[in-house]
This record gives sequence, C-alpha cells and structure tokens, in this order.
Amino acid sequence: MRVSIPHTLGKDELRRRMAARLGEAEDKARGMLGGLATVETSWTDEDTLGLMVSAMGYTIPCTATIAETALDFEVEIPAGAGFARRMIEAAVREKGEKLVG
Repeated sequence: MRVSIPHTLGKDELRRRMAARLGEAEDKARGMLGGLATVETSWTDEDTLGLMVSAMGYTIPCTATIAETALDFEVEIPAGAGFARRMIEAAVREKGEKLVG
C-alpha cells in the first residue's frame, strides 16, 4: 500500500523533523494499541527511513521516503491483516500529515 503526503517543507526540513521525532514513534504506537506495539526504525539512506511495526501478532515493514514535495510511505500489509488495511492507511495518513503540517 502506498500513502503519499504532500508537503512544502523541502527535503532538509522534513528530514530534520523526522529525525527529531523518531523517539516518539514507539510511544505513539503503544498509545494507539495499548502497549502491544513496537516500532523499530533505521535510516537506510539520507532520504529513506525503514520502519518495522509489530502489533497484534503481525509485523508490518514500512518505508518512508522523503521527496522534495511529498513524504511517501510504502506499507507491506501481511497476509491475514487485510482487515486492518483502512485502519493502517488512516493512521499513516494522520501521523504523516501531522509531521509535515
């Protein structure tokens, strides 16, 4: 699944904001899922953040790619978790829009 969040921040400012807020990602995931979630993050290059979200028995690999005018998320929905697709998309969109807003 792909979710694209447009922005006008430029790559450098968006990268700075993302780096500053990485520590909050796991806390927010736990807050949403009652402590049953973990989030591991690592920069794979200057403009790509890899995320591994584990929740409710599923592991969901994601990438967030910084472009000049958009933040693009690629989320791999595991087999059996299709029921949560809309919820996952809504959460990614909400958190992404707050980040670039």
